[in-house]
Amino acid sequence: MILAACTPAPLFSDTLSQPCQAAHRVGYLTAVHSELVDSLGCVVQLTGVSWFGFETSAFAPHGLLARNWQDMLKQIAQTGFNTIRLPFTDQLFDPGSKPNINYQLNPDLKGLQGLALMDRIIEGAGKIGLKVILDRHDPTADMRPPMWYTNQMSQASWIQDWVMLAQHYRGNDTIIGADLANEPHGPATWGDGNSNTDWRMAAEQAGNAILSVSPDWLIIVEGIEQYHGDFYWWGGNLKGAEQFPVQLSHPDKLVYSAHDYGPEVYLQQWLKAPKPSDLAHTLPGVWQQHWAYLQMTRIAPVLMGEFGGSSMGNDAEGVWQRTLVAFLKLNNMSYTYWAWNPDSSDTGGILRTNWRTINQDKLNILSAYQWPKLGQPPSHKNNHSENSSAILNAYQLPSSK
Repeated sequence: MILAACTPAPLFSDTLSQPCQAAHRVGYLTAVHSELVDSLGCVVQLTGVSWFGFETSAFAPHGLLARNWQDMLKQIAQTGFNTIRLPFTDQLFDPGSKPNINYQLNPDLKGLQGLALMDRIIEGAGKIGLKVILDRHDPTADMRPPMWYTNQMSQASWIQDWVMLAQHYRGNDTIIGADLANEPHGPATWGDGNSNTDWRMAAEQAGNAILSVSPDWLIIVEGIEQYHGDFYWWGGNLKGAEQFPVQLSHPDKLVYSAHDYGPEVYLQQWLKAPKPSDLAHTLPGVWQQHWAYLQMTRIAPVLMGEFGGSSMGNDAEGVWQRTLVAFLKLNNMSYTYWAWNPDSSDTGGILRTNWRTINQDKLNILSAYQWPKLGQPPSHKNNHSENSSAILNAYQLPSSK
């Protein structure tokens, strides 16, 4: 049973609501202005992690060559995350897509592949109180095209696979949402009405198709790379949503999502500073301009769908990462960290390369903003009455927004 600790939200109040105090079951979530709430109107924050592999040619979450899948899930929960973002490729559902798993360590997974293997992982997550966001990461394994479709996989096929998943998992409230497509970039546009490139239009079509089958799911829409000549991270530019918002048949199921990275991934212009510490003062304005404004002005919730890096220190990468965690906490934004896996070449992971040991430097920073597993009452560190100025001081984040 999935429980949470929260208080009913004043759904139409102009003030931020408080987390609930009495534990109760959390099922599906709804977007109310800038907040995610459950069926009782209680505020829920998703503080999760991506566990990738279903989108690769392994056709299984990575790490199952080194350890047992249930032990992995239990460690994710014990480490303090309450949600798993689960990337997958549409190729996963092809009969020829065989998983790469150590069956001596995972005997109960033998004979399972594709959707059946995904079922088992999701069932295990639900049993220990974790929520799951399905993330259509790639059309085919290990390929990252700029658009949500390719010459081999049409937009119609992309939507058909989402409808299949919505039908298959309907009524299973372990799964709370669909991250429609990972990191549209390159020629992707927003709001121009071009049926071949307009990501906002495609997201509406896919989202409404999903909601016609599973009206309880959150529809998570990432940004694009560039809008009117302003280039940002792949999937991170949501500037167009102000003039051209995504319009769904169930408006209260819309969540926008951005991806954001630091200088180790690429030294973007806004990540250059005379001193690394200067970034703590300049980055919040960049974030507000590109994606955070949607939540800060109460248009819709924003999920920081991906962020991560190797350093949590005083170098530019560490300052960027620590400042972002503080910014997310200050603005009550949900996140799914990239990644649980240590085999992410750009960022490393929460786990070290032995697939067992936790990177404590990362966890020390993230634990400052982790809501409890959605079955436990909040500890003192999750108390949202904590003074915001203390958060700012801890990470050198300027108080002005």
